[in-house]
Amino acid sequence: MINDLAISSGYVSYNKYKEELCGDRVEIIKPNDDLVVMVLADGLGSGVKANILSTLTSKTLATLLANNVPTSECVRTLANILPICKVRGVAYSTFTGIKIVGNEIAEIIEYDNPQVIVLRNGKEVDLERISNKIDGKKIYMSTFRIQLGDILIAMSDGAIHAGIGSCLNFGWERENIVKYIESKYIKSLSAKNVSSIIANKCNELYENMPGDDTTISTIKVIKRTSVNLVIGPPEQKGDDRKMMNLFFSKSGHHIVCGGTTAGIVSRYLNKPVNTELNLKELDKEIPPISSIEGVDLVTEGVITINTVLKNCDDYLADNLRYSHWTQGNDGASLLTRILIEEATDISFFVGKAVNPAHQNPDLKIGFNIKMKLVEAISKDLEKMGKKIVVSYF
Repeated sequence: MINDLAISSGYVSYNKYKEELCGDRVEIIKPNDDLVVMVLADGLGSGVKANILSTLTSKTLATLLANNVPTSECVRTLANILPICKVRGVAYSTFTGIKIVGNEIAEIIEYDNPQVIVLRNGKEVDLERISNKIDGKKIYMSTFRIQLGDILIAMSDGAIHAGIGSCLNFGWERENIVKYIESKYIKSLSAKNVSSIIANKCNELYENMPGDDTTISTIKVIKRTSVNLVIGPPEQKGDDRKMMNLFFSKSGHHIVCGGTTAGIVSRYLNKPVNTELNLKELDKEIPPISSIEGVDLVTEGVITINTVLKNCDDYLADNLRYSHWTQGNDGASLLTRILIEEATDISFFVGKAVNPAHQNPDLKIGFNIKMKLVEAISKDLEKMGKKIVVSYF
C-alpha cells in the first residue's frame, strides 16, 4: 500500500421505461489494494441488444485496463469483438473507463459518454483532456493525481437527456448536473449515495418514466479507516477479559452492540454506561443509544443490527433508504453511516453465548440470530469492497 487512502465505488441504474434489461453496464475490478478499474458502458439502443453490447464492452475493457493494456489496443480490441448493427451500420457501445493506480493516479478514457465530473472539496475540477483518434473513434484521455475526498462521477447519456421535451427543452445538461451535485455536496457522502442523488433526480425529471437507460457510477477517494465492533458475551464467561483485551488492542473506532455486552465493557474499562434520552433524536422503532467513556458508539443489539442489515441490503440494491440513515441520529443510522461511509477495514468480535431474553417465542428471534446477522452484514460489506474479519468467542 503506497498511502493510507482507499477507493470506494457505487452506481445506480434506471432502465428505460418498460424495458426489463438495462442497456448500460458497470464493471468494477479491484485485483489488489493498489488498483481499481471502473468501466461504464452504454450499449447501442436499448433492451436485450444494448445489454449484450454494454456487458461485452464493460467486461472486456475493464479486464484490459486492469492488465495495463495500452488504450489504443483496448479500443481496437473492442472494435474487433463488437458485432455490427445492421440498421445503423455501427458496432459500438460508448464507454467511460476510470483506472486508479496506487491510490495516487487517476487515468480516465472516454468515448461518446458525457464527460466525467470530478469534484474536489465539493467543487468541479476542470480536467485537461487529450483527444486522440483511434480507429476512427475520438477518444479523450486524462490523467491526474487524486486527493483525499475527490469524487469522480461517470454517467450514461440518459442523465443529460433527462427531462428533454417535457420540463426541460434541452434535457438536464452536464453543467446543470454539476451545479446540482455541488449544491447537494456533503463531505461524508458515500460514492453510492452520490450516484443515488443524481440518478433519482434524473428519474424525477423523466417523471418516473425514463426515456433512456440512465446510469450514474461514482468513485470516491477515502481514508483507510478501521472499525471494531463487539456484539454479545462470549460462550465461556471466563473469556470476557480475553475478548476485551483483543477488542481494545485493535486500532480504530470501537463500537459496542447490546446491553449485556455494554455491561462487560463497562466492567473492563471501569467506566459507567450512560443512557441519555434525547426525545428529539429518539426513533420509536430503534432502542436508544448509550455511551461509555473510551467507546465511540454504544447501541442496543439485535433490533439495531437487524435494521443496519436492512440498510446494507438496500444500499446494494436500489438505495432507497439512504435519505433516512444519512440524516437519522438513532443507533442504527449512526452505525450504518460508520460502516458504509467511513469504514474500510472492519473486525467483528462475536460472543456466542445464548441470551435468555432471545428465547421468548413472542420475539421471533432464534438463539443464533447474532451469528446470522453478522454473517449477512459481513457479506454485504464485502460486496461494498470492505475488508472483513470475524472472530467468535
